[in-house]
Amino acid sequence: MSTQNLTGEAWNCPHCGERILRSAIICPACQRHLRLDALTLERSFGATVCPLSVDGTIRHPGTEAPWEYSVLVEVHDERGEMLTRRMVGVGGLRPGETRKFTLRVEVLVPEKSTLAVNS
Repeated sequence: MSTQNLTGEAWNCPHCGERILRSAIICPACQRHLRLDALTLERSFGATVCPLSVDGTIRHPGTEAPWEYSVLVEVHDERGEMLTRRMVGVGGLRPGETRKFTLRVEVLVPEKSTLAVNS
């Protein structure tokens, strides 16, 4: 099966169960290898680029009761319609505690793309 036929197709990682792209060579969640044909597939893609990366920090000021937080990710298409909505983490913050969050969107770019050449 060619890589083009797999574009955008998802499945569950056999190691950790996270929903990932079928074309992935390494699971982005658990970092374990997935494919025996990894060398062949790596040659058909030029690079992974990160067109979006957002870092943020929340800190409990210490003057209030403990807080609870939920980390939610939504993906929308060009018409604004929601494609997916996932809760990716929850937790609590006691007075004085801090949490740092990073959101990254990584794109696997074909070799022939100008993004792959310029990355």
